[in-house]
Amino acid sequence: MVKPSVTLQDVKAAAQKLAQVVYCTPLERNHTFSKMAGTELFLKLENLQRTGSFKVRGAANCIQNLPAEKKACGVITASAGNHAQGVARAASELGIKATIVMPEAAPLAKIEATKGYGAEVVLAGADYDAAQAAALALQAKTGATFVHAYDQPDVIAGQGTIGLELLAQQPDLDTVVVPVGGGGLLAGMAVAIKETNPRIKVYGVQAAGASAMYLSTHAHKWVATPEVNTIADGIAVKKPGKVTFDLIEKYVDDIVVVTDDDIAATVLLLMERAKLIAEGAGATALAGIMHGSLTLGQKTAAVLSGGNIDVNMISRIIENGLVKSGRRMKIVTSLLDRPGELLKFISYIKEYRANIIYISHERTGKDLAIGQTLVEMDLEISNHEHGEGLILALRRAGYHVDFI
Repeated sequence: MVKPSVTLQDVKAAAQKLAQVVYCTPLERNHTFSKMAGTELFLKLENLQRTGSFKVRGAANCIQNLPAEKKACGVITASAGNHAQGVARAASELGIKATIVMPEAAPLAKIEATKGYGAEVVLAGADYDAAQAAALALQAKTGATFVHAYDQPDVIAGQGTIGLELLAQQPDLDTVVVPVGGGGLLAGMAVAIKETNPRIKVYGVQAAGASAMYLSTHAHKWVATPEVNTIADGIAVKKPGKVTFDLIEKYVDDIVVVTDDDIAATVLLLMERAKLIAEGAGATALAGIMHGSLTLGQKTAAVLSGGNIDVNMISRIIENGLVKSGRRMKIVTSLLDRPGELLKFISYIKEYRANIIYISHERTGKDLAIGQTLVEMDLEISNHEHGEGLILALRRAGYHVDFI
């Protein structure tokens, strides 16, 4: 039998090295989500980790394991943000030079945070894979050690320490659900959990718009995708890891995908019901529990892998999440252009206790007849049923109302 590239002993060794470097993050039982999911649900709060993400675990373990001569040459990596901050912080604490290549569209907050840890930031490429190619070219010139974001045994072992913490905090778990992009977190945790207690089911959840590892595991061969498109930038990877793929094939029970709408709704749910901030990637595991097709045991843990969300993305996610959850609705109708018609229309909105967030009233338009006005509204409603009842009442009153 071929020895796995990462073993339980590797993960345990990483845990010892990281004991004074990273937090043992809380594992909190959430009553609301437990009731919604039909399982006793615990949240592993890696969004409260140093640098705001689990990534510092793998980065620190990898850099600490470098021999002195390689530390002297510095380290380099490619990252959309969280791994960048992890490498930058770990290198800074050891007095090692770090160069981080980030995609040109990386969130500004993550760029500035990475610089704040003392790293040199280079922006290159439209996505992670392009940034990685640029980083490897730069590494060849400088002789620095490339610290892979996910496909490196020491990095995987560092991420796997979360699995050991979970088992120590809640030994009788039945199911563990983990977000997956390139696969470092899922692979490392699966090794730690399955080698300790093979009874526990381990699932991965991936964004539908960046589903390379999902496709790989279901095809039972390594598969890359030509493009990625997801709000979960932390797991937006075209090429999954090859080391991670082999480990995931061996240890992980299944991987499912969720839509960006599901992820956005979960980010919003975490804000409102748990008072927790999670980025898109960080909320993906919980989204899989809430919206996926996973078979869960009596006790389930979901990893909230990161909380480094760009403030501009927050507003977009909140808007998307409100629409998805049926609490925001956009409608359009045409009214006769005469006094009192708009007030009359609004009276139906008032009667159904919907709140007008935005209103546009236009008298000219390509398809608008003379003597009519076009009215668009953003409405705050209670749920889908509330909105459907309002639309039905408006149509019964003779208005031609459409969703937009």
